[in-house]
Amino acid sequence: MEQSPPLDDLALFVDVAETGGLAGAARRTGATVPTLSRKMAALERQLGRKLFERGPRGYALTTEGRALLDQLDDLRAVRARLTRVLSNPEAVRVRLTAGSLTAGFIARRLATVWSQKDPWRLEFVEGSKMLDIARRDADIGVRNRRPDQPWLAGRRTRKVEFAEFASSEQVTGYVTFRQGPDPTASTRWIHANHADEILTTASSPFTLMHLAQAGVGRIVVSTTAALDMPGLHQVSPVIEELTNDEWLVCHHEARHDPPIRAALDAVAKILTARD
Repeated sequence: MEQSPPLDDLALFVDVAETGGLAGAARRTGATVPTLSRKMAALERQLGRKLFERGPRGYALTTEGRALLDQLDDLRAVRARLTRVLSNPEAVRVRLTAGSLTAGFIARRLATVWSQKDPWRLEFVEGSKMLDIARRDADIGVRNRRPDQPWLAGRRTRKVEFAEFASSEQVTGYVTFRQGPDPTASTRWIHANHADEILTTASSPFTLMHLAQAGVGRIVVSTTAALDMPGLHQVSPVIEELTNDEWLVCHHEARHDPPIRAALDAVAKILTARD
């Protein structure tokens, strides 16, 4: 045998073998009976084996035919899985990248715009790292500025305002992130304006929230994020220099994909709703 038979021909062989004849295989595959007959004859010639006993009751497998069918178990399993997927497709996963507080804000409200019956699911990739949407590291990003790359599309969601929050107005001093290589704007603001009043630092925004709730110090967060921080109160005016527009960003072409479009609309609805 010079070369292996095409997988399509082997798949047709499985259909004929499982249905017991050309007519049944034709109904399953949509191929015509003459085409199936020609394909099976050609397969036998290529393999140098007699695969079927042809008779009035159909195509019965020979010993060599049964041996070949056994060898094609993996192909039959793949076909079965593919049939299940096509008949009951899984929801498409749409990856969203956002800061931890924003991701949590969206997650707590997701059930208001999504249900398990929807054909898409939001997969959260949270953190401050700017994942590359152009290279499809993520499908949707929540950003604090309008995208300037021509291959990215942006949708403005809301104006984000920041202020100081604490368990009471009597609390003084600040808790914040360490000054890393890529600090957040609020971290830079605290270090620039209140460096000598920093009481402690943490690497997680949720740890900072717990410290503020415990009365250890003040934190600077968006007024929106603070909605999900029970026990904290705004103890300063809005810090105008930290105010920014928030944008939903995705690849210019991907925004037309129905699952991504649906996810964009759902996340936008959450971010623009008035709590």
